[in-house]
Amino acid sequence: MDADLMERIASDPKIVSGKPCVKGTRVMVSTLVSLFAVGHDMKRILEMYPYIGEEDVRAALAYAAWKSDEQLLVLNLQ
Repeated sequence: MDADLMERIASDPKIVSGKPCVKGTRVMVSTLVSLFAVGHDMKRILEMYPYIGEEDVRAALAYAAWKSDEQLLVLNLQ
């Protein structure tokens, strides 16, 4: 994932239970992805959240794509 985009996403246990958000806000990555999923476009999302920018939304989408590509490794410790 692009380092500049990664800088726009933060996860802090004190803010929305550590869920990834646009840095400096409480706007969760999952919220932005969900808004696109139900048909909102960039213009509408930015109207709903005027304190974030287009690059923040793009960072959230890139972050979600990056996280969805992770692999789960199950360890059998017994």
